[in-house]
Amino acid sequence: MDEKVFIGVAWPYANGSLHLGHIAGCYLPADIFARYNRLKGRDVLMVSGSDEHGTPITITAEKEKTTPQTIVDRYHKEHTENMKQLGISFDIFTRTTTTNHEATVQEIFLDLYQKKYISRKSIDALYCPTCIRFLPDRYVEGICPHCHKEGARGDQCDNCGKLLDSFELLNVRCKVCGGTPVKQKTEHLFFALSTFEPKLIEWLKEKKYWKANVLKFTNNWLQNGLHDRAITRDINWGIKVPVFGFENKSIYVWFDAVIGYLSASKEWSKKHKEPSKWQEWWKNPAAKHYYFLAKDNIPFHSIIWPSILMGYDETLNLPYNIPANEYLTLKGEQFSKSRGVGIWVPEILKRFDPDVIRYYLSINMPENKDADWTWNDFVSKNNDELLGTYGNYIHRVVTFTSKNFGSIPKLGTLNGIDKEALQKIEETYIEVGEALEQCSFKKGLRAAMNLAQYGNQYFDRNQPWVLLKTDKERCGTVVHICLRLVQALAVCMAPFLPFSSEKIWKMLGHTHAIKNWDDAIIELREGTKLETPIPLFKKLELKEIVHESDPFSKLDLRVAKILDVQDHPQADKLYIMQVELGPLGKRTIVAGMKPYYPKQEILGKSIVMVINLKPAVIRGVESKGMLLAATDENGVVSLLDPKDSSPGAEVGVEGIAREPVSLLEFEAFKEAPLTVDLKGNVVYNGKPLKIKGTIVVTDRKVKEGAKIS
Repeated sequence: MDEKVFIGVAWPYANGSLHLGHIAGCYLPADIFARYNRLKGRDVLMVSGSDEHGTPITITAEKEKTTPQTIVDRYHKEHTENMKQLGISFDIFTRTTTTNHEATVQEIFLDLYQKKYISRKSIDALYCPTCIRFLPDRYVEGICPHCHKEGARGDQCDNCGKLLDSFELLNVRCKVCGGTPVKQKTEHLFFALSTFEPKLIEWLKEKKYWKANVLKFTNNWLQNGLHDRAITRDINWGIKVPVFGFENKSIYVWFDAVIGYLSASKEWSKKHKEPSKWQEWWKNPAAKHYYFLAKDNIPFHSIIWPSILMGYDETLNLPYNIPANEYLTLKGEQFSKSRGVGIWVPEILKRFDPDVIRYYLSINMPENKDADWTWNDFVSKNNDELLGTYGNYIHRVVTFTSKNFGSIPKLGTLNGIDKEALQKIEETYIEVGEALEQCSFKKGLRAAMNLAQYGNQYFDRNQPWVLLKTDKERCGTVVHICLRLVQALAVCMAPFLPFSSEKIWKMLGHTHAIKNWDDAIIELREGTKLETPIPLFKKLELKEIVHESDPFSKLDLRVAKILDVQDHPQADKLYIMQVELGPLGKRTIVAGMKPYYPKQEILGKSIVMVINLKPAVIRGVESKGMLLAATDENGVVSLLDPKDSSPGAEVGVEGIAREPVSLLEFEAFKEAPLTVDLKGNVVYNGKPLKIKGTIVVTDRKVKEGAKIS
């Protein structure tokens, strides 16, 4: 029987576009590992899908005034397309709203319930009197008790990564209405996680080969003692609880989502018309299970998912390895869909080839510590390494050979340098393979790049352009070995850069795709006609990248609070305002709001303003920024309302990277026109402006199409 490798990849929430943090955190490393194992001849099953239940979905739906189903349909379609464009080679990318998944989750739930691993418990929960409902954890916000950062959710603080309980938060408030929730009793079902603590400790003893961060995260949980965990929640959107008396609650998404690994495997089997084939990975003790995820997901895969499997069916395979990554950051700040911080996948795919994105994320992968994305480094790595070292070597060798020989020349007598080159191929093939076996992707890629560097040195050292005139037979031997290096590179780079690797493979005259890891060291067939060489990569210019970016990215929009309002002594319609921008300090701005807002209404108000607009002297007073207001065709003027967002908070649009210029000309501001849609949301190109996930609206009702200035 073939070696079996199961690869489970964390399920992205279908409530927004994917960002590069998702790709670097789990999807790209999983794909590299899957591609390598397939080349090794192992039988790989790689699964994932859209996580479509839970509060992130309902919160997005409520903000957009639509249904959860509409949200998940939109983003599942986008996620699926983006994965394909990036070459993430899932065997199945499904969703948690399928009937197959629901049936699997309910079956496991009832089995655990009947075995007394799930029990009823009356607990205190936060209830919002204004919204008239119990608040799931993500409907609760406050100050984190650990790092004291605002905006922590009821389940987790994105800033420090701590998992939280809603009652731990300071200055707690309802995320929907901003009101203060109160404690009330409610009944929920709890999973007896504490029961599995001894089994988990015993199971983990042999996991000394796990990454240090995974072991540390897991052991920290165990050292604090495991606590039984609520498995139901007060929310209608989700898988229904198959227990009498809980009809108005849903199964908690943490339980629902991890079961997706098993349900997706069953769905894959059914689609292949072999309903029991999934068991070859799940009930075969020799099959190895790998789970790829970012570090905030570690306990769900190292503690909770194994506990569910132990309780449900001990014949099912537990995780063999969980090579979780750290975070990708942007200017030192963690990528976050909920906070709107990131470089969004749909946007970057419009601008760069997938292998260019894959290369930078691979060479800069946050394997053991957080890694920062910078455009300067992205351009540098592309130009100096991907193009300058790797692409340049491939192109010069294939072009030279194609032009002067047309086909693969004969391998003649080998000298010491030639034998060294062939040995280098063998060593690199082994080194890259060993690194990928250990999920050390940066190490593997660097080894392959070292071979490209060596290839350039071998080419320059032997000077085939000189040999062509003096000793064509020796030239043929040198070129043959150069092509062997090219072939080895195509295979070794195939897990990392699948698109360009296949192009290189085809250039060498191969008529089939790269099939086997050993293809790196096979001999070349003399006389094989070479395909016309094509450039694989192109030089990038930092200025052009910034120039090509969306006009909106140049704007620096922030929340400001009006501290003081005075009449302008030289103008009847102008106010002079003092505004606070949180950590960015205070500023003076001049605004023509006097005919529309009396002082007492505008004082203390939170607004949205452009803070990087070139300062202007207005009737003798310098204005450092511009507040934004909507004006409709009837002349109704309305300020933008950032709700209770903190002064200084960034305002952005999902899918567009923030790359504000230092000084923005007013004409550049007009290139990114903002309007108001039918729902009263402030939008740019149909996408709503957001502050940490909160949609910006107008504080007065204005007609659809009202313009912002």
